[in-house]
Amino acid sequence: MTETYSKSRQRAEVAFGDVQKQFFAKDKAVEELDAFVLAREAKTLRLREARLSKELQDRASATSALLAKRARAR
Repeated sequence: MTETYSKSRQRAEVAFGDVQKQFFAKDKAVEELDAFVLAREAKTLRLREARLSKELQDRASATSALLAKRARAR
């Protein structure tokens, strides 16, 4: 059954639909921003871990080079 509504009811329905569209568009934008932030944080964590690992390797190789130099000096 198809119901016919008054003009004011039709305008109210259209206005409500517009408000809902805006609300869901904002919700989607927030979700996209959250995904972007999570991806950035994950990348930052990976880069930090890689940097710390490289620094540890560099420190270990410098220490072994220094020990080898001292051993040759004796």
